[in-house]
Amino acid sequence: MTDLLETVVENREMVQPHHANALDVTHGGNVMKWMDEVGAMAAMRFAGEACVTARVDQMNFERPIPVGDTAFITAYVYDVGDSSVKVRIVTEREDLRTHERERTTESYFVYVAIDEDERPTSVPGLTVSTEEGERLRREARTGENSR
Repeated sequence: MTDLLETVVENREMVQPHHANALDVTHGGNVMKWMDEVGAMAAMRFAGEACVTARVDQMNFERPIPVGDTAFITAYVYDVGDSSVKVRIVTEREDLRTHERERTTESYFVYVAIDEDERPTSVPGLTVSTEEGERLRREARTGENSR
């Protein structure tokens, strides 16, 4: 079994002009792509198998990420099924000069583990052995159920 905290993946993407829309803020499609990639890493880290995106929950863009800031993306597994892996993904806008962060986007993705024949395959159980892990799981379940 894998512990929830072992599935946490964090990544930063520097927002460059080619990532931006006409308002000089990150195009939403880029944010979604980055979230999907980091979420898949968390799912694969957990499952020990390749994982493909099966579902994306509602995604609200609460605030923009301007060119020059970074998109700071955090993902972790909070629940599993037979072959499915639920991942909470949070994106924050980060100003590297001031260290200021603001949440911009949050979503819940479901990935399916696949074998070498690209067929669904079983995943291990998920354990939660720390207070921090319990807090993250509770936040994910609460957020998922409030949508």
